[in-house]
Amino acid sequence: ADLTVEQIAKIFSGEITNWSEVGGNDGQVVFIGREAGSGTRDGFESITGTEDACKYQNELTSTGEVIANVASNPDAIGYASLSAVEGDATIKALTVGGVAPSEETVLDGTYEIQRNFNFIISESTELSPAAQAFVDWATSTDAADLIASAGAVPVAE
Repeated sequence: ADLTVEQIAKIFSGEITNWSEVGGNDGQVVFIGREAGSGTRDGFESITGTEDACKYQNELTSTGEVIANVASNPDAIGYASLSAVEGDATIKALTVGGVAPSEETVLDGTYEIQRNFNFIISESTELSPAAQAFVDWATSTDAADLIASAGAVPVAE
């Protein structure tokens, strides 16, 4: 139910192979993740420090497939965006270091398995009116629902 980032890294790199090693039932861990080139996979592996070290039993092409495979196997573990797992009773989102995943814990930085999506703009050159209008809209409450439906946590509420 609760793991550290280090334990998660050891699970996905194959150092921990049985749930009993992290306080769970005796059962072989089944590692499920996204295909090479997936942004979700890149984010997960960079956060956990497991780039090119994960030992997946299944590499799937969609978040929905990851969730379905985890839901169908009590010994499986995978990763998905917060918006994809919220309210899904077929799976359990793990706490990490005692912190549950939520919009609040993502925004305040206490949930460790997360990454930002950033705008990169020049500090030395003023944005064009169109570019400034886009940045203003994307960080406004008007864009929040669209951002959330795309699987991210909006900065504006």
